[in-house]
This record gives sequence, structure tokens and C-alpha cells, in this order.
Amino acid sequence: MLAGQVLVAGFAGTDAPDELLRPSARGELAGVILFKRNLGTMHQIASLIARIAESAPEHTPLLVAVDQEGGRVARLGAPVLKLPPMRSLAKLGDPALTERAAKLLGRQLRALGFTMNFAPVLDVDTNPANPVIGDRSFGERPEQVIEQAYAFARGLESADLLACGKHFPGHGDTDLDSHLALPRLTHDRARLDSVELAPFRVAKGRLPAIMTAHVVFESLHRGVPATLAREVVTDLLRGELGYEGAIISDDLEMKAIADHYGVEQAACLAIEAGCDTLLVCSRLDWLERARVALAERASRDPTFKSRLEDAARRTLALRTACPPRPITDPRALERALEVDAAETLGQELASRVQSS
Repeated sequence: MLAGQVLVAGFAGTDAPDELLRPSARGELAGVILFKRNLGTMHQIASLIARIAESAPEHTPLLVAVDQEGGRVARLGAPVLKLPPMRSLAKLGDPALTERAAKLLGRQLRALGFTMNFAPVLDVDTNPANPVIGDRSFGERPEQVIEQAYAFARGLESADLLACGKHFPGHGDTDLDSHLALPRLTHDRARLDSVELAPFRVAKGRLPAIMTAHVVFESLHRGVPATLAREVVTDLLRGELGYEGAIISDDLEMKAIADHYGVEQAACLAIEAGCDTLLVCSRLDWLERARVALAERASRDPTFKSRLEDAARRTLALRTACPPRPITDPRALERALEVDAAETLGQELASRVQSS
């Protein structure tokens, strides 16, 4: 049971499979992440989340997460608020508008039953050739990212939705997509301090969760992706930066990890490094392999078991802080989604971006 309490699953289809519901009912699942492949009408989404949420023991509610950043990373369509790319939103120079937009988005996501949005992006966009971050970033300067990203986080928080800053220690200057390969950065520590780490340095007490990057930082830990490096996750983020919230791994199925480590080894290394919550975003058989590996390692290694218990406590604290409450009555859901307000604000954002 303990091992499953740190695992967040993705799955195929618009209905929850038994392979997901059974471990959830046994208390062997921390949460789910939903993608476009899972999402249809607003009522279907709320009903799906309700079914998944109801499968979990009452005292251990599930995390229900989505990537709804805006721009090209948006899993839900209308009537959910359409946000421009964060770069375009930030260029308006209006953090109050950014906060207002995130607050309305957050209320909509909460009405559907989501508990966490994997946003804001805290990466600083310093490489025009970056294939994966680019306009997902709030800007090219750390100061701009901090001002706008934390306004976005405040908006989500005011809607009772958990935010998650990503991707620590910084994915903005890479020239490879970690979904497809293992990026490496050779910047020295002075450069990392002044650019990449700056938005994360102020996260303490302001963000409930941070997601790691599957990127090798040669000056921090040679050859090992940040997600799996204790020197990065525990020594730097927990120790030096003093961050106390939950630390979530990016998807362990991404090629930056999967091409170099089996999911069993990656799961154990991520927990050992200091991650609290592990994402396995597609394959439920890989999720089970990770669970078994974590359980077996904990059974023979008391130090690892203690670290796993700490990770499970931090993950559960996230889950109990914001349990899923989907609105399944169609009329009540339509009212809660604030369709007219979302359309009006979406048009305002589009108009201001176009004229900027």
C-alpha cells in the first residue's frame, strides 16, 4: 500500500479502467493525470473524475491533475477559458490580468473536479531553438517570469486549485525535448543562480508543489538527470533553497528517462533523490512495475522505506489539502463553469494580445 501512495497514473480512453480503479480502492494510488485522450464533454469529464474519486478510500483522496497552461499546452477546450501562450500574456505587463485569468480558469477546473494544474512554467526562455519550452515560458528575464508566473499561481490558489511550478532546475535553455531525448546543460553555477534558479528560489511558501526536469546539469550532478539526482532535488531544492512543498517528478515514461533507465530503477532513484510524487502518464503496467519495485526496495532497505514514508506523507498532504469535488449535475455544472464570463475574458485576452 505504501508504495502506491506516491504514484500518479495516466491511462487511455474516456472511462476509468478496472486496472486503475482496483489499486485506487486498495489505497495503492496517489492520483491521476488526465489528457485530451480522456476528455470529452464537460459532463463526461466531471463524471469520469467522480467515478475515479469515489474509488479511493475516504481518508486518502486522489490528486486529479491536468496540464492546462494555455497556448499550445491546453488539454481542455471550450467552454474552459482559452488562454494565449504565457509569453504573449506576460508581454501585456499586467500581472493583475494574469491573476484574474488564472482565477477564472481555476474555478472552472475545480468545478470539473480537478485538484491540481501543472502550471505555472517557471523556466526562463533564453534559447530561441528550444523545441519544448519557448512561448510556454513567461519571458526571457527571470524578473518577468517571477512577476507573471507567481501572479498565475496566486490566481489558481484563490480558486482553491493547487499550482505546480515546473521544471526544476530549469528547462528554458535546452535544445532538446526531454520527451524525446536527454537534454544536457553545461552552465556553471553562477549562471544557474542568476537565470535558471531565480524563479525557483522564491518558491518557498508560495507554491505547494514543484515538478522536476529530466535534464542533466553538469555543474550540479554530472551525467544524471535532475529528477534522479539527490544533489539537485534534496541538497539544492530542499536544502539550499529551503523548499518545503511536494516535489513531483515529470513523467517517468519520457525518453530522457526511459531510454536510460527501466521504470523500476527510475522510480526508486527518484524517491531516493528526494521526489515525493512520481508520474507514470500512460502505461498502467509500468505503474504496477514501479509500485512493485518501490515496495520490494522498501522491504529490504529501512533507510529507503523511511524516505518512501516521508514522500507518501508529503503527497497525502497535497491530496487532503484539495480533495476532488466534481459537479455532476449538468445544470449546476454549467452554472459553475461561468461560460459567459470565460468567453468574455477569452475575447479580451485575445484582443489585447493581438493589439500589443
